[in-house]
Amino acid sequence: MKRNFMYVIGAAMLVTSMSCNAQQAKKAASNVPQYEILNLPKVDLKSFKKDANGAYIIFDGTSLNGWRGYNKEKVPAKWSIEDGMLKFSKNPAGVTNPDGGDLIFAHDFKNFELEFEWKISNSGNSGVFVLAKEVKDQPIYISSPEYQLLDNDNHPDAKMGVDGNRKSGSLYDMIPAKPQNGNPAGQWNKAKIVVNKGKVTHYQNDVKVVEYSLWTSDWTTLLQASKFSEAKWPLAFELLNNVGGKTKSGVIGFQDHGDDVWLKNIKVKVL
Repeated sequence: MKRNFMYVIGAAMLVTSMSCNAQQAKKAASNVPQYEILNLPKVDLKSFKKDANGAYIIFDGTSLNGWRGYNKEKVPAKWSIEDGMLKFSKNPAGVTNPDGGDLIFAHDFKNFELEFEWKISNSGNSGVFVLAKEVKDQPIYISSPEYQLLDNDNHPDAKMGVDGNRKSGSLYDMIPAKPQNGNPAGQWNKAKIVVNKGKVTHYQNDVKVVEYSLWTSDWTTLLQASKFSEAKWPLAFELLNNVGGKTKSGVIGFQDHGDDVWLKNIKVKVL
């Protein structure tokens, strides 16, 4: 009789615990603002040429085919082609009241290698996004990890964050690029981001500098220690904790941070 009584008590405690967990989950979900993921036009990747290694050339220095603004249907005027390079200009010549905003390549990638070269203006700041969703009335970084592009020597972000996790090549505000081998403003850097079944690796100037895994408890811990924590930014935490949504895929984007940045040799190999 005593044993049966203990079973009843144990079962009651389990039910109570499950109820509390459900209530906590419901409470957490209730703190997340409503959001809408837009379904804007995408491009057929097969219409783009490949290089000798099988990577799609998504910017060839002559055309912005496939590119458009984040949450927009056209390319913002602050983005243009200059001497065969993709450039964001803070003050583009000959343009009155130019619009800006982040630039995306309009195709959902899942497992891939993104390679490009970049250089930044003095005291410049920019970034690259992967697996991003286009969330109505929200910035691109609310749903996407960011590979930081920065003038480490002169931009104040280099001294902020923790252990250099806002310097070039870093997973912004979460994991510092080590070793930190970014070149100074005005000099070209090579970058590669590999996304494969949730494992993400950053390369800077041919050196692996960051590695992490999405959709894991470690990823959640990283978010909770960042500016995207559940307490500080519930919607960002919700979206970033589930990067890529149900399809685990999203667009690639380059950031308008208000500073001149140049990009070239942009290509993606689908894995």
